[in-house]
Amino acid sequence: MRTPLAVLSLLAVSTLALAGCGTTPAAAPTGGAAPAASAECAADATTTATGPVSVTDALGRTVKLDKPAQRVAVLEWQQVEDALTLCVTPVAVADADGYRRWNRAEVLPKTVKSVGTRQEPNLDALFQAEPDLVIVEAQTRDDAIIGQLEKYGVPVLATIGADAKDPLKQLLATFDLIAQATGRTERANAVTAELKGHLAAAKQTLAAAKPANTDFVYFDGWVDGGTVSLRPFGAGSLIGAIGAELGLTNVWKGETDAAYGLGHTDIEGMTTVGSATLLHTGTDDPGSGSFLTAAAKNPAWASIPAVEEKRIHAFPAGIWTFGGPRSAEKIADAYVAAFTE
Repeated sequence: MRTPLAVLSLLAVSTLALAGCGTTPAAAPTGGAAPAASAECAADATTTATGPVSVTDALGRTVKLDKPAQRVAVLEWQQVEDALTLCVTPVAVADADGYRRWNRAEVLPKTVKSVGTRQEPNLDALFQAEPDLVIVEAQTRDDAIIGQLEKYGVPVLATIGADAKDPLKQLLATFDLIAQATGRTERANAVTAELKGHLAAAKQTLAAAKPANTDFVYFDGWVDGGTVSLRPFGAGSLIGAIGAELGLTNVWKGETDAAYGLGHTDIEGMTTVGSATLLHTGTDDPGSGSFLTAAAKNPAWASIPAVEEKRIHAFPAGIWTFGGPRSAEKIADAYVAAFTE
């Protein structure tokens, strides 16, 4: 099981500011920028700002660029997805293979350079990619990776991963921040409108289907020494927020963290969720073992109503539950599929 690297603490979203003038067509990148990754981006008609950039990032740091960043390196997967959605293909990312397994909302071209892991990025490889901006996920201004990058004069844009008080607002704040730094606010506005329309349509579809039970719990898990550990996604998770937006009820009431809305329980703990439909990740994680196979050996698991009634559904593989707008759309689609079967 893979999780974002952010320490699970709450940080305020800062005010974002962009100063610039002039635009250029998005389909004509210059300065050695990587090509657009998708057919959608190839057909994109939104414009890219061309003037100087001044952005206040999520940690309150002012980042100034002579022009919008084109050669971006990205060290966390949500932000990789965001850049691709904005039609800015990174020149380097951390753990490219991991991204391709866990996040299929946006395709990462095979030509993009992988620069170590998210835990330990390879800075030598990163510098060789000659980025004009590095996008990181951090919690404090004195984060070690920010200091290392700035020591070599590389501009760094700091983002935070999540905020359980309003996951969707935080998702869009991060997306907008990256859009401002890359001059892609027009594209961001279009995608944001698409996301809101997508969620509204999914809500209408579910309402029309009138499912008999709209309670749910989403979880992932792992096996350690034969013991099954489960991680429910509470109301403050992105998964939980999207479910609520669609008119569904997340019934997990256990303690969760203040950033990602994630809890922890075991099989017996899951027996407290009543008749809720059970939803879980469909991405295969070789490092976590088959937690569902292990759970099935426990009589308590078989006693859960959703298990008895076969109301347990895997979301499609490659849905990153900590992602950006396109991941959010895929989450909504997965809910619709699970509750309209």
